[in-house]
Amino acid sequence: MKKVFIIILFFLASVIFTGKAFAQTPTTIPTGGPRYAACDLCGYCPPNPAPQSWPSCQKCLYPDINPDPTVMDSLKVDTENNLPITSAPGRQYTFLGCLGSGGGFGQEGAVGGVAQSLLNVVFSLAGGVAFLYLLYGAFVITTSQAHPEKLNYGKRVVYGAIAGLIFTLGSVFIVKFIASGILKIPGFGE
Repeated sequence: MKKVFIIILFFLASVIFTGKAFAQTPTTIPTGGPRYAACDLCGYCPPNPAPQSWPSCQKCLYPDINPDPTVMDSLKVDTENNLPITSAPGRQYTFLGCLGSGGGFGQEGAVGGVAQSLLNVVFSLAGGVAFLYLLYGAFVITTSQAHPEKLNYGKRVVYGAIAGLIFTLGSVFIVKFIASGILKIPGFGE
């Protein structure tokens, strides 16, 4: 036990007097040439190839840069603030596409643009489902082979699909009319 204590004491004394055991070499930041971030907001991380959605994301988030991802304009770091270039204000690129208007959420009309984009997706999906039910109902009627139960079921599906299409188109009209015509919400109806 005495030997371990003496070895530790000797090590600490050498560290205190020489100061070299934990000394670090000074690091310098290279100043020559442009610096690049590891990845951009569109998911491009060299040396991997750019994702398939990169062109549409680039048009949404980085409209003022070179559209060729190999130029790496979206990855350049500003030397003054040590940050990558900023994306277009108020825009988000999601699996639904480009959301938002060009002015940021602090400006008038930006939230209306995002809400209209989301409502367009919802109404499109509802209309698509109604159209698929219309096709399904037509298929059931065509294959009913004069069975009254299947024929009535097919008619109910077709009537429901038509009602769904009318409801979807009516709701699109009502929402746009109320939002842009009556409430005058900026960003709707554009």
